[in-house]
Amino acid sequence: MFLTRKAQLVAPEQTLPGRSERTFSISERHRVLDAPVVTDEVPDGFEVAFFGLGCFWGAEEIYWQVPGVWSTSVGYAGGTTPNPSYEEVCSGATNHTEAVRIVFDPARVSYADLVKTFFEVHDPTQGFRQGNDIGTQYRSAIYYTSPEQEQVARELTAIYGAELERRRLGQITTEIRPASETTYYYAEDHHQQYLAKNPNGYRCHANTGVRFPETA
Repeated sequence: MFLTRKAQLVAPEQTLPGRSERTFSISERHRVLDAPVVTDEVPDGFEVAFFGLGCFWGAEEIYWQVPGVWSTSVGYAGGTTPNPSYEEVCSGATNHTEAVRIVFDPARVSYADLVKTFFEVHDPTQGFRQGNDIGTQYRSAIYYTSPEQEQVARELTAIYGAELERRRLGQITTEIRPASETTYYYAEDHHQQYLAKNPNGYRCHANTGVRFPETA
């Protein structure tokens, strides 16, 4: 991955100007799930979840393997610059984090289970980094799409945070915000399902090694 040492958000008025529209095309079908990659239209009864958990290549791979997940894509969320490029996001001058957009069937997998997976497969205590990946684009984030998702996200964050603090592993730094406050921009096509295209590609799975408490 493109490595940057910039680890501080910039003032919104100082972010890059970006552009009015996307300047690249994206493949229509998901290489693994055979669903649309661009999921602006979601099947009836399905829900959308957004997570930032470090390098989005490995994060997407984890979620496309979860039964009940219909489609995944990678992109940029939580920032200011419209339609940013990967290089711009990695510069730290857009305030975006690398994110995964997940469309799932709640009849088959609960949002709570997706959040539990989120906490188990990355380290939510590291601030603007994941392992050796340093920068604001690697920060931990949950962008919820409904009041119900917010309640679940906050409740599970409190439970997992208490477990980490009990083990003296630090405090959770995960950013929790409504998805309506931030626009999700799809990443360039070569980043979509990157590890299906490059099976030996880079995976950053920094994590605490702590499973979500069974009582939750």
